[in-house]
Amino acid sequence: MGCVPSHRILVLNRLWQPVNIVGVKRGFSLLCQDYAQVIHTSDGVFDILDFGSWVEYSSENPPGNPVDGIQTVRLSLLIPKVLLLRAYDRLPIREMKFNRQNLFERDGFKCQYCNKIFQAQELNLDHVIPRDRGGQTSWENVVTSCIRCNSRKGNRLPHEAGMRLVRRPQKPRWRPFVSSIDEDECDESWIQFMNLKS
Repeated sequence: MGCVPSHRILVLNRLWQPVNIVGVKRGFSLLCQDYAQVIHTSDGVFDILDFGSWVEYSSENPPGNPVDGIQTVRLSLLIPKVLLLRAYDRLPIREMKFNRQNLFERDGFKCQYCNKIFQAQELNLDHVIPRDRGGQTSWENVVTSCIRCNSRKGNRLPHEAGMRLVRRPQKPRWRPFVSSIDEDECDESWIQFMNLKS
C-alpha cells in the first residue's frame, strides 16, 4: 500500500458497539489478519464479509473514485467504512484530558458562581483554592467562571468573597470516545451504530 488515503474506519466490538476509529492501514491489518470482518450496508441490509469476500466484492464493484479505494500490485480494493471485531467484546474507557475545553464541557459552559451560561470566550478558569495558597491545577480545584465573578472572587476563597460554588468540582470518571464525535464529523454509514446527540 503506497499512498494510503486518509479515510477513517469505525471499529465495532463483537456486540456491535463502537470501540475505536482507525486509519486505513490499521483497518486492513485487522481485516487481513482475520481479527475483523467488514460490515457492508446496502439498502438497509447488513452483509458481514471476511477478507476474501471483501476482495471478491471489491473486484465486482471497483472503487468509482480513487480516494474510495487502495491499489495493491494486483488488486483495487474498496476501503471499508465499518469493521466488526471477531473476539473483542469490551468497551474502552478513556480518561478525559484536563484542558480548557473539557472543563467548559464538564461545567456546561456555566459560571460555577452565578450559574449563568456563557460563550467560551466569556469564561475564565478559576482556582477555587488560589494557587498561592497551595491550590492545585486539577479537576477538583478548577472551575469555569464568568469574568465578572472571577474578578469579584479575586485571589480569595469563595466564602471570603461572599460567594458559593454551584457544585463541587470533580474529576469526570470516564468518557467513551464516541461521545466526543459530532455527527457532522463522521461518515453517514456510522450513524446507525452510534448513539450521537441530535
